[in-house]
Amino acid sequence: MGKTRARIAIDAMGGDHAPAEIVAGALRARDELGVEVILVGDRHSIEAVLPANTNLGQLEIVPAQGTIEMHEEPLSGIRRKPKASINVAMNLVKQQQADAVVSAGHSGAAMASALLRLGRLSGIDRPAIGAVFPTIVASKQVLILDVGANVDCRPKFLEQFAVMGTVYSKYVLGIPEPKVGLLNIGEEESKGNDLALQAYQLLQANPKVPFVGNAEGRDILSGDFDVIVCDGFAGNVLLKFAEAVGEVLLQILREELPQGLHGQLGVSLLRPNLKRIKQRVDHAEHGGGLLLGVAGICIISHGSSQAPSIFNAIRLAREAVDNEVLERIQGSVAIAEE
Repeated sequence: MGKTRARIAIDAMGGDHAPAEIVAGALRARDELGVEVILVGDRHSIEAVLPANTNLGQLEIVPAQGTIEMHEEPLSGIRRKPKASINVAMNLVKQQQADAVVSAGHSGAAMASALLRLGRLSGIDRPAIGAVFPTIVASKQVLILDVGANVDCRPKFLEQFAVMGTVYSKYVLGIPEPKVGLLNIGEEESKGNDLALQAYQLLQANPKVPFVGNAEGRDILSGDFDVIVCDGFAGNVLLKFAEAVGEVLLQILREELPQGLHGQLGVSLLRPNLKRIKQRVDHAEHGGGLLLGVAGICIISHGSSQAPSIFNAIRLAREAVDNEVLERIQGSVAIAEE
């Protein structure tokens, strides 16, 4: 008996380019990935951006009222707007009508809604947002968490992030023996602030964490680590900086390579290479971050996400569902506690 297709609830109203780009990415994922997509939001607005040949009878749209705006405080926003698209999408997962949620809307609201509606996994004190970065090693990525869910962390939180990151790296990213590092200002065990020093001891003592030591800033993209844990403040700064570097690199290539006749000829010859470069450094190719630690699969995409990024976010969600990430994390946490 074959595995059932993943059902993904899409917050169609969340993001700078909603609903047009969100819907376009969702429809592409439905056609190419074989997932069932549930578009959550204002029905009229969604139908207005559908391709002319869309068979509405084969498309599931769940109505919602409004969205959480970026200027709104997350917790008060989701409580004041219970029928907002992100809340309705989360309820679908809670009621087991969907396997996962993808949203490019207010990330704080998505996290707050997930915590209130889905709750935390047993043994997890704080959820973490994990983001995948490219490395200098071709086809190898590194998972960084937390990149924004928790500005202030306790050592125990970082230990839990490492357990969750190990599971994700192993079963979704396909790394049999992931190497886990702790973001720090030096590789020596004695380096860092109190958080880093205490977290180092916990990570070293946890049998469920394949901890290999501290990772300095220059090590992040080296390929020497598969998972790197840090507090959400440092992680979010790192995430935004890495995105900017990728955009700058792509812009420099666009500006410099076509210069002169030789440059124009070179661009045509290098086009396949340039496409692969874009796939490695463009954050849109990774789709967003998985909110690890809540009792449901939730992908938080960039607010500026367009159709390709939404497609990749849905791909991430499907992989997390197919590889039973929630169950594996819960099992690893339970063993670690024993």
